[in-house]
Amino acid sequence: MHLPEPTSSRLESVPDALRAQWPAAMAGVFALAWLLAAWDPLFPADWALENVLSLLTAWWLLRRHRRAPLSNTAYTLLCAFGVAHVVGSHYTYAEVPYDAWIAALTGGSSLNEALGFTRNHYDRLVHGLFGLLCYRPLRELLGPAVTPRWTWFAPIAAVAMVSLMYEQVEMYAALLFGGDLGQAYLGTQGDVWDAQKDSTMALSGALLAAAIDRLRRLRGFPLWPD
Repeated sequence: MHLPEPTSSRLESVPDALRAQWPAAMAGVFALAWLLAAWDPLFPADWALENVLSLLTAWWLLRRHRRAPLSNTAYTLLCAFGVAHVVGSHYTYAEVPYDAWIAALTGGSSLNEALGFTRNHYDRLVHGLFGLLCYRPLRELLGPAVTPRWTWFAPIAAVAMVSLMYEQVEMYAALLFGGDLGQAYLGTQGDVWDAQKDSTMALSGALLAAAIDRLRRLRGFPLWPD
């Protein structure tokens, strides 16, 4: 039996259909990651507290998508950050066993020992990813509200502001709940400069994202597709 060849119009419609469904796919990936992380978390009360802001943000993005959608690139970056966050909420940030995972993959090599780490640095990683991955979505959100010459700076300022505000939220949550829950949510691991270092990581991530974006625009590098 001879099957007819697909027409060119059908072939051309596949990428368009995929692009149209991409935001839903990213929402599905995040929902799956969230459900897996919600299964038997290490510290259920901390998991619930960590997910309040993430779920509110996801709800707001879903509502906004109907009237002013972001680009597929922005949704992909937000999904990647969301997955990194729910992993941290499952274990609590101070207990994510990334060093054990790396040792299992490399035959016993310890990243912490190689780099001289004396604490769990997963929280630092996610703060850096916040700046790196959320720069593009914030640029799209803030772009219409600022002049073109400030579109690169507005998301950097937003990352710095949100990071500082989040550190304040952590402080007040620790004071309100106290005990093990307050300490798990605060996650300083004995570092008195934890808040400053977390904010520095977020700002550094945003600056790196801005540099990548600038290179792409100046040289046409396909590092950050539209």
